[in-house]
Amino acid sequence: MRIMGLDVGTKTIGVALSDPLGWTAQGLTTIRRRSLAADLAALKELVRRYGVEELVVGLPRNMNGSLGPQAEAVHAFARHLQAEVGLPVHFFDERLTTVAAGRVLLEADLSRRRRRQVIDQVAATYILQGYLDRLGQNGV
Repeated sequence: MRIMGLDVGTKTIGVALSDPLGWTAQGLTTIRRRSLAADLAALKELVRRYGVEELVVGLPRNMNGSLGPQAEAVHAFARHLQAEVGLPVHFFDERLTTVAAGRVLLEADLSRRRRRQVIDQVAATYILQGYLDRLGQNGV
């Protein structure tokens, strides 16, 4: 079963995809945000192309666990996405995923320009892999 992970930001959406067995996550692409309709159409096409059956969206919680304005915006986007694609949408706590992704890219010695191009995709990979790991621990 293919699962897609999303890191939804205000300017970009990082996209990751699980392998067909749902064990590992790989970065797929970064979508530059244009409009709600264009963003949903791009994601719907990826869902169709890769046979995605579930979506996992990173939920940006505050460090104390509360939900702020960005989390509310992500919830709203996820509602539109679920209505558009008709698939289950799950949330996964994304605290520190962008920080972790940035560290990995720094250690890989990528240029600042290249890091900016892929950081959202890497963050989406962290979100999805965390979700897959949690599924595996629960024996699902």
